[in-house]
Amino acid sequence: MKKTLNDIEEDSAVYHKFYSDVINGLRANPKKLPSKYFYDKKGDELFQRIMAMPEYYLTDCELDIFSNQTAKLAEMITKINGPFDLIELGAGDAMKSTYLLKYLVEQKTDLTYMPIDISGNILSELDHKLKTELPELKTICLEGEYFAMLKKAASLSSRRKVVMFLGGNIGNMELDEAYAFCSELKKNLSSNDLLLIGFDLKKNPRTILKAYNDPAGITAAFNLNLLTRINHDLQGNFRIDQFQHYQTYDPIGGACRSYLISMMDQNVNIEDKNFNFKESEPICMEVSQKFSKADIQHLAKNSGFDIIGEIIDSKGWFIDTVWQLK
Repeated sequence: MKKTLNDIEEDSAVYHKFYSDVINGLRANPKKLPSKYFYDKKGDELFQRIMAMPEYYLTDCELDIFSNQTAKLAEMITKINGPFDLIELGAGDAMKSTYLLKYLVEQKTDLTYMPIDISGNILSELDHKLKTELPELKTICLEGEYFAMLKKAASLSSRRKVVMFLGGNIGNMELDEAYAFCSELKKNLSSNDLLLIGFDLKKNPRTILKAYNDPAGITAAFNLNLLTRINHDLQGNFRIDQFQHYQTYDPIGGACRSYLISMMDQNVNIEDKNFNFKESEPICMEVSQKFSKADIQHLAKNSGFDIIGEIIDSKGWFIDTVWQLK
């Protein structure tokens, strides 16, 4: 299909945003790369493999909630009668959400599902999947950044909103960023809107580390793939074999951090920009914050929400909570 002028302009804007974020990140001290760019086609494939790993407990824990406590979830988000839009931030393949969507469709609930994701590839696959499995479900896929797409969703429909942010994705932010994010979410919601948000709870540190430092090296490949993407999309020349994945977890603060470590003194070019790396110098790749119940209550309260419901998985490792504006 031939691209329109609008398509070309959008592609250019995406490229320049990616380039700007990478350059600014590598100029920072310490160097860092935004984890949201993990998800190109190869990154999507690797993350599907991560979610299928026995060590990656997060998927099974939240899946336990969505598959075994579906009716309770549905009850919490439909307490307010009437049609609504179910908006999922970072929908991915919607594996967990599909249990809820099927239940709501079976109950003849009047809703429109609006999955938001930065990956057009995964949204295309999701749209095809839902058209096949749930043809009666009205779906509007929104490709882009969370808040831009939330605004677009509001422009497309004035109905009540239920926003889902699952998978412990709130943990992919530093704590101050999480507060800012939740506060910004509040600005995009009205009094009858709800937020369904998942948190990975603090637990045995060894369990957490295994989930992010698997023996098969899939998580390492997932992190390293971002360097490959930069090489391909931004004319970079990272030597992938000269960077090594390294993982840490702080059981007190709850931050699980991923790094790529330079294995030698080296220079990296991205277009006309040059970056020097010292041997053993890290690139900060991702934080995966873990929470206590007190942490969650504090986050909700200080960003302007009340917690009106919660469901914990059978192991007590993961919690989905429902928030409403104060």
